[in-house]
Amino acid sequence: MSKSQSIEDIILRDETRGMSLLRPHLPSDFVTDAAQFVLQHPGKAFIVTGFYILAAKAPETDGPPGSIVLARALRQIGFDVVFVTDKWSSKVMKALAPRQPIVEFPMASHDDSATFSKELLETEQPSIVIAVERAGFTNDGTYRNRKDDDISEYNAKTDYLFEQHPISIGIGDGGNEIGMGLVSEVILNQDDFEATPSMTTTTKLIISACSNWGAYGLVAGLSLLTQEDLLPTCDDVQRIVELAVKSGAVDSSSCQFEARVDGRSLEAELGCIADLRSLLRGQGV
Repeated sequence: MSKSQSIEDIILRDETRGMSLLRPHLPSDFVTDAAQFVLQHPGKAFIVTGFYILAAKAPETDGPPGSIVLARALRQIGFDVVFVTDKWSSKVMKALAPRQPIVEFPMASHDDSATFSKELLETEQPSIVIAVERAGFTNDGTYRNRKDDDISEYNAKTDYLFEQHPISIGIGDGGNEIGMGLVSEVILNQDDFEATPSMTTTTKLIISACSNWGAYGLVAGLSLLTQEDLLPTCDDVQRIVELAVKSGAVDSSSCQFEARVDGRSLEAELGCIADLRSLLRGQGV
């Protein structure tokens, strides 16, 4: 890895979905900016994740592993963490986070989902809400995958948590995730994007080659700011990804139960962690 590489360079390398085209429309240090934003809002974090793969009839391996890594880091610096998912990804999250708070957001109408969100926010009082690879509303209020299939039947309307909370971060890799509303006009005007963009906005946005990497990048950013190594080891990440597969998650590209993420090998996933750890070492963390 080049010593001049930034966190943003690492998490965007080899991206294939046009994310680099969005980079000029975000702060140059968008990961560090988001990490600083997290530290400015201590307390309790909601981490919202889970993306259903229609062709496989199963959730994917991108999102839950990154959420687990992020949650561990946040707890290490004093946050309480509550995971939010829906019934389609609930089994995977319960396997990855046993004995930890997990809210299963109901499959419900827009009105009922908005009401559930309001009541959940009032009860739990999170200081920040973070989405990691979570589909977001398109302009007609539906959810669409990368092939523009309507997946609304398989995605609870967690967007209302972000619409009703002023402090939020979105992490995505394709344009159709919560948070991409911040750059939806750019996506609509570029031919390189396959996905119909999400219109759901967040306060801050992290783009990455795959969303796990965006979550890992945020942890690296927190590590630099706190001068505390919050990143997992490669062995840790391998165990998390393999457990996600064992619990019912698939690679979104092959639609197979295999330890791959968005069509990338496990070695690529671990390579991202290794390079982020190298960056931290170079900065004396």
